[in-house]
Amino acid sequence: MQLLDEDIVIEDPAEPRALPPQTAGRIEFRDVWFAYGKDSADEPDWVLKGVSFTVEPGEKLAIVGHTGAGKTTIINLLMRFYDVDRGQILLDDIPIDTPRLNDLRRRIALVLQDVFLFSQDVAYNIRLGSPEIDDAQIRTAAERIGAAPFIERLEQGYAQALGERGSTLSVGERQLVSFARALAFDPEILVLDEATSSVDSEIEAQIEAATDELLRGRTSLVIAHRLSTVQNSDRLIVLHHGEVHEEGTHEQLLEANGLYARLHELQFAAAVG
Repeated sequence: MQLLDEDIVIEDPAEPRALPPQTAGRIEFRDVWFAYGKDSADEPDWVLKGVSFTVEPGEKLAIVGHTGAGKTTIINLLMRFYDVDRGQILLDDIPIDTPRLNDLRRRIALVLQDVFLFSQDVAYNIRLGSPEIDDAQIRTAAERIGAAPFIERLEQGYAQALGERGSTLSVGERQLVSFARALAFDPEILVLDEATSSVDSEIEAQIEAATDELLRGRTSLVIAHRLSTVQNSDRLIVLHHGEVHEEGTHEQLLEANGLYARLHELQFAAAVG
């Protein structure tokens, strides 16, 4: 009940600015600073410190770094779950705190490691009750993402109730449903936050093959601890203690022999050890 009694902090602006019907998907973080706890009179414990980068339309940008480096905070700010303390985030050169929240968030599909599914049927969990997504679109999304085979094996197929939080499905199957959901909504921007870190290698390979098609032509931000999942990104950003420490392609960062190269070496050693 205490959570329900909390005041809403992030609200629509008094005079919202309309986003165009179709956004190009260019994202810019401009000198962004952010801290979660700011009640003290002391200097805040900054999670992000002067973070600046741009993601061009259709580009796949991977964000990597140690736990606590600020990777998930990037997503929280882009989705406006929180507002920045200093600096600015822009979508197609429009500050994201100027349009309505629903207008901003419907441009972005967010796929998390911990997938939330409702106890209703498969079809509902893909369309999320949206009347704009019909049965044909649901089936097409499931087929393209590789979820159709296991769905069609269920006793009632797309009408099968999934139980609380999708308890009747495996971790990998729940993740496939979440990917089908993202594809069905056809977003301009796709955000994957550790989306394959809890699935087995067979399902992971299936998801990676399907996401290649899902990512094509979309602006995408991919957060991952396992560097093997982001080596083919157009560009990588390495966060360290809330700052952009390195930036470049996988090959460029290995050649630079910096933090990314050390992270890669540690993961490779752990994988073969």
